[in-house]
Amino acid sequence: MGRAFRSSFGPRSLAFRVIAFSTGWAILALIVISTVISALYRQASERGFDSLLSAHLFNLIGSVGVSPDGALTGSPNLGDLRFSEPNSGWYYSVEPVSGGLSGQVRSASMTQPIPSPPISEVPFNPQFQRSYLIDGIAGEDLTVIESEFVLDSENRIARFRVMGNRTELEQEISTFEGRLFAYLALFGLGMVAINALAILLGLRPLNRVRNALAMVREGQAQRLDGSFPAEIEPLANETNALIENNRRIVERSRTQVGNLAHSLKTPLAVLTNEGRALGGQKGDLIAEQATAMRDQLDHYLRRARMAAQRDSVIYRTPVKPLIERLVRVIEKLGRISVSLVLPPEEVVFAGEREDLEEIVGNLLENAMKWKKDRVSVRVSLLPITSEGPKLFSIEIEDDGPGIPEDKAREALKRGKRLDETKPGTGLGLAIVSELVGEYGGRLLLERSELGGLKAVVELRAVQ
Repeated sequence: MGRAFRSSFGPRSLAFRVIAFSTGWAILALIVISTVISALYRQASERGFDSLLSAHLFNLIGSVGVSPDGALTGSPNLGDLRFSEPNSGWYYSVEPVSGGLSGQVRSASMTQPIPSPPISEVPFNPQFQRSYLIDGIAGEDLTVIESEFVLDSENRIARFRVMGNRTELEQEISTFEGRLFAYLALFGLGMVAINALAILLGLRPLNRVRNALAMVREGQAQRLDGSFPAEIEPLANETNALIENNRRIVERSRTQVGNLAHSLKTPLAVLTNEGRALGGQKGDLIAEQATAMRDQLDHYLRRARMAAQRDSVIYRTPVKPLIERLVRVIEKLGRISVSLVLPPEEVVFAGEREDLEEIVGNLLENAMKWKKDRVSVRVSLLPITSEGPKLFSIEIEDDGPGIPEDKAREALKRGKRLDETKPGTGLGLAIVSELVGEYGGRLLLERSELGGLKAVVELRAVQ
């Protein structure tokens, strides 16, 4: 069952293709969605981070003044405890730029000076502000917003700097992205599983169609029965119409063949009787040729019937009871015990009972004619392959002289007899070969372990 599932669910499977395409599309969509959400979150976080630093800068500017002796004064309260934690990555500083100013104001978190780049490298914008990245005291990345501001009427200028921990921002963004990817991955797995389940459930009616066709082919049903979805119902209706049309063609052909046989039998019987009544060389020739025509007619009518019935959806013949009955008949006629081995499971031949009887009967008759003391019959199911049909074999062996390998092909020719001292027409093996060939099987003539001929017939069994 597992091998059958793997063979049906492969690159050539419609379900595999649809699931693979939808899975690929879902993965691509989730990657795009996660990238867009991550980018939007980063933009919003960086914008909020810069806005916070700007707000702290304006608050710092409003909190610092100049004393009468020209010293920078003020106790800024920016409302963030991180400015009071040493080396937290959040700092501010106010430093004099023009003459007449002294001292400086720093946050408690800033335990040592943090240099700023030269103005030539990072110039001020028209609003006398500039922003840049720099390494912090503890090795963290800092984003600095810096501005120069005139403090009094004497045009004394101070430089105000507010520094935020950029590393914290990146860690927050990374944490968000990790959670986002995890949630989207779980969502994606669930979506793919639900999508695959929906596709498999949606394609189940195709399996029902396949099973219904198998039942028709095996003779268990005459048409596709059942309720199918609107998309598949026209296919089922057309298939039923095709089955019915083929059945009408076969029946019409068989009727015409039967009519032909019936119309020719009487003239041939008249020719045969007239030839025998006429007597002499010419009469014998006429009777002989009429009999040959009748035999040829029967032969080709049988072949036409077999061609019409090959892969039939009607005929089923249980093998074991037929073999047992033929073996009992042979044992009574030949007064010999035949070794018979049958499989425990049921074996059903996909063909007519009369044809199987003719195949086995001819082989048993041939074995009884050439045997010395022993004849054996074995029926077995052959291993099932992933692509081929289900087969069974019938092996009939004897302990007679056998057939040399170079003579095996000659023995299958119609009317060919390898030993003229034995009674017979030379048609048995030829008939078996033709019947087996019409059913798409194989006839093998091998050397038996008993010393004689081993005839192996492989035929199709009902699935």
